[in-house]
Amino acid sequence: MSGHSKWANIKHRKGAQDAKRGKVFTKLIKEITVAARIGGGDAEGNARLRAALDKARQANMPRDNIDRAIKKGLGDLDGVSYEEGTFEGYGPGGVAIIVEFMTDNRTRTVADVRHIFTKYGGNLGVSGSVAFLFERKGLMSFPVAVDFEKLFEAALEAGAEDVKDEGDSYEVITDPANFMDVRDALLKAGLEFETAEVIMLPQTQVQLAGKQAESMLKLMDKLEDNDDVQNVYANFDIADDELAKFEG
Repeated sequence: MSGHSKWANIKHRKGAQDAKRGKVFTKLIKEITVAARIGGGDAEGNARLRAALDKARQANMPRDNIDRAIKKGLGDLDGVSYEEGTFEGYGPGGVAIIVEFMTDNRTRTVADVRHIFTKYGGNLGVSGSVAFLFERKGLMSFPVAVDFEKLFEAALEAGAEDVKDEGDSYEVITDPANFMDVRDALLKAGLEFETAEVIMLPQTQVQLAGKQAESMLKLMDKLEDNDDVQNVYANFDIADDELAKFEG
């Protein structure tokens, strides 16, 4: 299982999304605002906005919050101007990490992210230091209650690259350029996804255990807890029996 999938499942089991719903909403508002600013407020013609609205729906964000974020992006309401970018670095055991940020103060964000890396056994690298270990892909996750054969056939017919059975979920992987077309086709086929997003998918994995695994989980948690961090991707894997030691 990829580090992204592993971390998503860890967060789900810990209930981290509910516990940090306020932070989830803050990040989504930023993404919706920037998506609307760049591509306009019509979701049908703005794939990035449509993907952001998917996430907002999954997080049960109130419609008023969504509408205000779009209006801020369009300039109809006063709002903050955000800068986007990525950091690359290493975690415990040489795990490769990509951090996507959105900030109104780059200096603050750099300092905060560097501090988190250092505190939990990692370090920031230069641009390009780990990006080659990841590939940008569309990823949709479906509950195992979905008919796998139907999903498999519909996804490949729509142009997906792969469909995987991850045990506790099914994953559909696409080229980013085909992501929205596949998404729409699967919805039309009556196949409801749990998550749908374009991510940085790790191409290799680093197995962690013991103190390194514990530090890695803390590093991921603290990075995602930062208001300026939108997404974190890493190529670690932790065995389920090892992972159980840190859950409680």
